This record gives sequence, C-alpha cells and structure tokens, in this order.
Amino acid sequence: MNDRSLIGQEVAGYVIENVVGKGGMAVVYLALDPRLGRRVALKILNPVLSVDDRFRQRFILESRTVASIEHPNIIPIYEANADPSGVLYIAMRYVDGSDLRRFIYDRGPLPVAQVNMIFAQVAAALDAAHAHDLIHRDVKPANILMAGDHVYLTDFGITKHRTSISGLTQTDQFIGTPRYMSPEQINKETVDGRCDQYALACVVYEALTGRLPFQRDNDIALLWAHLAEQPAPLSQVRQDLPLEVDGVMARALAKSPDQRYPSCTAFVAALRDAISGHAAETAPRTPPAVFATRPSRVRRGGKLPIVVAALTAALAALALVVLLLVNQRGESWTRYQSTAAAPLTFDYPAGWTAVTHADVFAVVSPRAAEFEALFVSGANADWSRVAPIIADDPAAAAGVYAQVSDTLDGVATADQMKSTLEGLLPGQVTIARNPVQDQAGSSPARSFQGTLQDPKGASRLGFVGYVVERPVKPLLLLYFCARSACDDAAHTRVRQSVRVS
Repeated sequence: MNDRSLIGQEVAGYVIENVVGKGGMAVVYLALDPRLGRRVALKILNPVLSVDDRFRQRFILESRTVASIEHPNIIPIYEANADPSGVLYIAMRYVDGSDLRRFIYDRGPLPVAQVNMIFAQVAAALDAAHAHDLIHRDVKPANILMAGDHVYLTDFGITKHRTSISGLTQTDQFIGTPRYMSPEQINKETVDGRCDQYALACVVYEALTGRLPFQRDNDIALLWAHLAEQPAPLSQVRQDLPLEVDGVMARALAKSPDQRYPSCTAFVAALRDAISGHAAETAPRTPPAVFATRPSRVRRGGKLPIVVAALTAALAALALVVLLLVNQRGESWTRYQSTAAAPLTFDYPAGWTAVTHADVFAVVSPRAAEFEALFVSGANADWSRVAPIIADDPAAAAGVYAQVSDTLDGVATADQMKSTLEGLLPGQVTIARNPVQDQAGSSPARSFQGTLQDPKGASRLGFVGYVVERPVKPLLLLYFCARSACDDAAHTRVRQSVRVS
C-alpha cells in the first residue's frame, strides 16, 4: 500500500495528516489524537514485522518500558500497541524541527561547540536507557531530533534487552543500520550498551567531518570495514582538531566492546576534554596512518605534567591550611544528616539552620526560613524577604542548597546549565564558565560558578555549584553568598566534607 494512502484515514484512533519520515522498517506520520486534541508522531511498522510473534511481544513490552523512562532527551512515548489488524505502532511526541541527518546535510561539518552540546544530550539519553537494560541498536543521525538547542533521541521502539542476541528477526531482517553498526551486531553476538557507543562514535565522526567513518560502494564492503578496517584519523580529516581526539575515537570505535569506554557519557566527556584541553597547541601535525599506531602526545611539553602535579599539591596544601585556620579560630560546626530531598551529609556552621522542604530540596543558612521561601517560589519568586538580608547583613545571606533532579547533566555546557538551573532556581542565572571536572568530598562532580539574580530588582547572589554523580539521579549542590565570588573558607569546608548517600 502506498505510504500516502493513509492520509486522512484513522489508524488506532489517530487521524493521519501527513508523512514526515520513512525507513526500511517503518513510516512515521504526523497524526492528530482527537481524544486529547494534540498532534503526535505516529510510527507504523512494516506489516511484515508483525508476523514475528517474539518481535511483536518484545516491541510492545520494551516500548512501554521506554515510555516509563523520564529523561529530557528521550522522546516521550504516549502509546505502543498493535491495531486490530495486528500492525504495530507507536504514538510519541511530535517535534517540530530537523533531524541531525538533515542538519549535517544542510550545514556540513558542525562547529565543535555545537557537537559537544548535541552529543552530551544524546549520550545522557543512551546511558539512561542502558540503566534500564535497554539497548537502542540503531543510533544514527535520523534518530536524533533537533528542537533548537534541545536534542531528543528517538526510535526506541525497536530496542532489545541487553540479554538478547542481536541480529535477525524471524523474518531475517537486521535491526540496525550498516553505516553505524557495531562489529558485535554484525557478528550476531550478545550485545550491551557499548554497541550504542560504537554507533554514537560513528555519528560523532560524521558530525565533525561531514562524512562517514567508513564509506563503501555496497553494504557487504561496509560491514566488512566495520569488522576489520580502521577509519581515517579524525585529525587528518578535520585539521583544526588536535591529535588527542584520535585516541578517544579509536577507543570508542574499538572492534572489541571491552576496549571501549564504560559509558556513552564517558566517551563524550573524553572527546570534549581532548578537544578543549589541547586547543591551543601548535605543534607540527604528523599523524600516522591508523589509530592503533598513533603515539600519545601526553608527554609532549616535557615538564608540564610535573608542573601541574606540583600546582595541584600546592592547592591541596593551601586548602588544608585554610581549614586548620578556621578550626583554630574555634568556630563550631555541625553536620547535615541525609534526607530524601538531599541524600548527602556535609559540615556547616553550627549557627546555621537546616530546613528540608517537603522532600523536594534542603537549604542550610543563618536565615534558612527566608531562603526556603525564596527557593520554593520558582521563576516568579518574591525576593522582598531576602533583599534586605543581602543588602544589610551579607554575612547572613549565605548557605547551602541541595536537591536531586534527573534534568541535571554533568557534561552540560554553560548555556545548557543556565537553562537547566533556571528551571530549578528562583531567578535569572548566569554561568561564568563551562563546568569542569571536580570533586565534592569523595564523589566525582562537575563544578561551575555563577550568579542568581532577582529578575524584578537588583538583588543578587553568587554561587559555586556542583553536579554530583550518584547511581540514580544526580545531585545539585550550591554554596551561595552575597558576593559575586563565593569560593571562601566556609565553602571549602562544606565541599570537602560532602558524603553522598
């Protein structure tokens, strides 16, 4: 049946309006849900797939599992089922924007900052799925939707549990796209989330260069290249990238899953650090022919690692001296006890008060009641109670704010972090620099600095923030004060005393 023949027809309660996309296994339509008066993207799978009983059952079960994952970068699924004739369909949010395939086609190689922004979100979505034991298995530009700066990963309806064997359905169809398919998928071996990492690396390569890592005349040659060949080093294809990116890409594109990164986020973070950490280097570029034999440049510069190590040790010693001086002044400290709202412990001055607000957040401050009222107010916050404290008693306009949120992204850029925090905090947020790798006590974290300002007045708080890694949801920890820079002795004591529950 012609794909456009369904336009104007009703399928599973949805009225088909137009075709918006097509692949080998499905057609995606713009459709109206008359029950709720909203438009959806309705994906109707090739009817040949419905004859595979195991595929049909797994499709419905796993689509519903994806629908239960609340993540800002996973396209929301409203319904997944089979219509009365047995044809499988998924109804999901309709995104009025472009996909990455069209984006690359129209613009060619993308700017590095934009690549970092896009793939930090894609990696977070994939890791969230992997945490639920789901593997996407078809990561490609067409399945990455662009809605401004917000990115959605879609097409989770043809996933598989990590314990499944990849490869063919009973109808002898590959699940995946040869251009981005991992060696273990091609060999029909047991797969896990690292096969998605391999595909993600292929897409990153394409976004940075405008070309695929492997370009062959037919699918057989293409699959063989994934199994046995190496792509051209990224720094050879795009000359403004440092050599360090080649080692990162070589690991993510390793033929063996065991040699890849432990997560997609780890891969994207390593790539970002490789690019930004050596962007100013101007040494002669003499890259070898393939990734496997590329020498490391970590030792180049001779004494730099020694200087960095000495500087790190000096800063640690300085922090210790600061803490000793604080303690010698006889200041008394107490400890915040973990709650559902703020699952961590940390030291704070005994003169401060700790308040936990309805299992949503915790605030610790000399004027906790006033700052609790501020932080609970959201975007339309009334700063009138804290404005006099900030102006007349700045020493009391300090404290710690903590909450867990699945919207936090430790690898976000400054602009992304600003957008996220303005959804959590009461005011206009500025971020002074991109988050960097740090520690909060014994836990890995990304730190950043910024300000929070009353959108209706002149009152402003500075803060040092941390997105702290946790097994379930990340934790936001802010140390705020009435100055533009809050990196003082009290902040040091709080940060070093953190223990995440």
